[in-house]
Amino acid sequence: MSHTESGRARISELSRVADELSLSAEDAGQLFGVVDAMTHSSALRRALSDPGSADEQKVGIVHRLFGSQTSKVALQLIREAVKLRWSSSGALLDALEYQAVRGELRSAQDSGRLDEVLDELFRTSRIAEASADLRDALGSRVIAVGPRQDLIEKLLAGRADPVTITLARRAVGSRERGFVATLEQYLGIAAELRDRRVAIVTVARAMTEEQSARLSAALTKLAGGEVDLQIHVDPDVLGGARVEIGAVLIEGTVSGRLERLRRSLG
Repeated sequence: MSHTESGRARISELSRVADELSLSAEDAGQLFGVVDAMTHSSALRRALSDPGSADEQKVGIVHRLFGSQTSKVALQLIREAVKLRWSSSGALLDALEYQAVRGELRSAQDSGRLDEVLDELFRTSRIAEASADLRDALGSRVIAVGPRQDLIEKLLAGRADPVTITLARRAVGSRERGFVATLEQYLGIAAELRDRRVAIVTVARAMTEEQSARLSAALTKLAGGEVDLQIHVDPDVLGGARVEIGAVLIEGTVSGRLERLRRSLG
């Protein structure tokens, strides 16, 4: 779900509509269903994203296909989405997927469970990143999406919030990104809900509360706004810290400096 500047403006408009409609987790689930239906029909994607088609025509298609099986709230959001001008059918899909993910996270936020969900998503991404076997199984193109989604659900069942499980299943079926990258993108969406940015911090050993507070203050100043720290302990970094804020990487680890030296020596 990478977006151009104009695409981000349209997504912001949809987010405003979603907030006005009070999109629920149930509505979000129905949006996921619509995204899946569009994913499997190139003709439908083209019909709903064609800039040359009248809005009334596209809205009519939405009502005929989804009106009887979709909530009024989800249907209204889809109506607003197809009336916007997207750069491609994929951009429309991404926008609807974004709103569905955001809706799930918003439901967790409204019930006071967002911090727990974020922690579970982050830990799940670290577990997958650390296990080549799990990562390969979840990303396999030989195995159908359904069994791969069932695998991650079995791993999380009884240990994670329902929102975490729903989003982990969606991340397995991501159209463009790997499982870990998609979960990290979800963390970014959650941070946006709270007007924050995500800082993924990799350190050699667990940080004290005082160290975390100092780092958070420093990164807040650097990023120009509040940040959510996601701390990953990895002894292989050999001291120091590696910080990722979006596309920005701050490498302060011994292993990172050794790697840069190795590359410089050819």
